[in-house]
Amino acid sequence: MDLQAVLDRVTDTLYTHWLIYVLVGVGLWFTVRTGAAQIRMFPAMLRQLASSRSGAQGGISSFQAFAIGLASRVGTGNIAGVAVALTLGGPGAVFWMWVVAAVGMATALVEATLAQVFKVRDPDGSYRGGPAYYIERGLGSRRWGIVFAVLLVFTFGFAFNMVQANTIAGTLGSAHGVPVGWTAVLLVLLAAPVLFGGLRRVARVAEVMLPLMAGAYLLLAAVIVLLNVTSIPDVLGQIVRGAFGLDTALAGTAGGILAAVLNGARRGLFSNEAGMGSAPNTAATATVTHPVKQGLVQSLGVFVDTMLVCTATAFIVLSAGPEVFVPGRTEQSAGAVLTTDAVVHELGGWTSALMTVIVFVFAFSSVLGNYAYAEVNLVFLRVRGRGLTLVRAGVLIAVALGSLAALNTVWAIADIAMALMATVNLVAILLLSRWALGTLADYRRSRAAGGDERFIGHGNPLLPADVPGDIWAPDAQDGPPRTETTGRAPRAR
Repeated sequence: MDLQAVLDRVTDTLYTHWLIYVLVGVGLWFTVRTGAAQIRMFPAMLRQLASSRSGAQGGISSFQAFAIGLASRVGTGNIAGVAVALTLGGPGAVFWMWVVAAVGMATALVEATLAQVFKVRDPDGSYRGGPAYYIERGLGSRRWGIVFAVLLVFTFGFAFNMVQANTIAGTLGSAHGVPVGWTAVLLVLLAAPVLFGGLRRVARVAEVMLPLMAGAYLLLAAVIVLLNVTSIPDVLGQIVRGAFGLDTALAGTAGGILAAVLNGARRGLFSNEAGMGSAPNTAATATVTHPVKQGLVQSLGVFVDTMLVCTATAFIVLSAGPEVFVPGRTEQSAGAVLTTDAVVHELGGWTSALMTVIVFVFAFSSVLGNYAYAEVNLVFLRVRGRGLTLVRAGVLIAVALGSLAALNTVWAIADIAMALMATVNLVAILLLSRWALGTLADYRRSRAAGGDERFIGHGNPLLPADVPGDIWAPDAQDGPPRTETTGRAPRAR
């Protein structure tokens, strides 16, 4: 049995017999326990996003944290990931991506809220946090916090970066005939000075590269949707029929219902990251007066990523027709190339170069963003000096290997790493659910009473205990501008 067969068997086992049930089950559990917050509080999500202000002292604003999280979500998963889901699972995979996102919005609300509750303050007044921190501070287990941090470093620092590099190599090779070896060299040369320059350089590069390309891709998608607006009912019909095996024309060609469910779940999780435990690392850095406020905007990010951007990509591919995509027959290794071909088919050859630039920027920015997530957890692991240098060198090696490896191989490695990481996080947020639900109840009580929605983590009867540290202590809420930057830096218990 070759390596690819082993990887495929492991991923199928993980998702078929475990993660799909846990992922959807946890999402449904929090949907019920929060009273379907992702639906009832959707207007509040929009209000919170609109009311956020930039330049918050001691951290970034709620909107900035939303933008960073969305930048991580909206990327190759929306271009290559949706294409892979369609080729492996047929149009029905998109429906199951919707399901994962719909229940995942509740999961994202909970994990981002917990990240805010248990965040810590750095000496410079900024914040950091995430699953490793709420596992240690909320569950009192540094050991399992370390397990999660190690899994995240491997998943984002190595596995996901192999996917991004592979996407770039595939696009450059298909559209412009660039050998994968030269792509590997190019990516290493571009990434090395940024990674070794530290997180601030990563942020400066990403904030310049991402917005323009994301806007360009969304504009292309909007134009294609408008040009094919009469095809929307047919595309929706393909998706729904495929999700439940009702399309006789596709019988036996796209893997059936199971393939649709599994590939929709895998690619949905990779794209929107709800429950994976990655976005909370960014959510914790925001300055807000109540943890739920950041939970709301991170939940909205899941909606934007999957319900809007992923759906637009699926529409682009499916509306292109059999000239570009035939379920069960189009080459399974197409990836981002399939989406590019669909755009070119709809808008003309001039878009080929533009799509190459968009894919390159999305993927390369994700390489940098993935490393930023990894470095936050390296701080938790107390890795510094020579150890940090070795990790950065390892990331560059992963980028080179990802460029050279087969698409199916790098996606399988990413799926396995993602499943393990998500499992630890999902179990943790279930165990911490009383904290999240109590915090949500506090937010609703404040809103109902017409209060200022300021969270007090000490002596709060809705919480299981006092929140460790002094960030949410009563005296931390006193005095304008309510930026929660005063006081000593708390130590994790």
